[in-house]
Amino acid sequence: MPAATKWHRLLPLWTGDETVVQRGLPHEQLSPTWQVLLLGDGSPTRHLRLLTGETTEVDVIDMSLIGNDSDEAPTLIQRVPGPRLRRQVWLKTASGQRLAYATSWWEASHVDEYLQNRSLPIWASLARLRTELYRDVRGVCYGTSSVLEETFGESGPFWGRHYLFWHDGQPLTLIYEVFSPYLQRYLGSMS
Repeated sequence: MPAATKWHRLLPLWTGDETVVQRGLPHEQLSPTWQVLLLGDGSPTRHLRLLTGETTEVDVIDMSLIGNDSDEAPTLIQRVPGPRLRRQVWLKTASGQRLAYATSWWEASHVDEYLQNRSLPIWASLARLRTELYRDVRGVCYGTSSVLEETFGESGPFWGRHYLFWHDGQPLTLIYEVFSPYLQRYLGSMS
């Protein structure tokens, strides 16, 4: 039962697996400040708030039941039990500047347990519940997307990543994030 709405994945020009994530990238390819955001295991919504000085808000654009469909997601989606629900959001400042796009896949029967207020960033929802998590960054991507160019109001290519959130030794959700080049105003040049 695939959902009608698609998500905005990058058309990759380059990809790196978990070995690249652990090792890091040459600074000529991606600057150290961007690597901290992209390859680090901290909360992007918290980082965006610290960078901009504004509250990070979530604009939920889609919540679709996708059943057991792979949804053209990273292969790690198989680690998230089905049937699954896909959530798509824009992460933006309180003043409305879009900074990132994120898609997450959840076991449909448990999503309400963890996202009680669906308009909050995932990190804020899970922090309120005092949920202990491990963010396991498993891949990085550099690629293009005409939809993201239009929505961010910035030219690509873009950097993205995907990771699993683990809770009590089990995968809780798979998350795919893409960051806007607008963040160069805070982080400096990407390379």
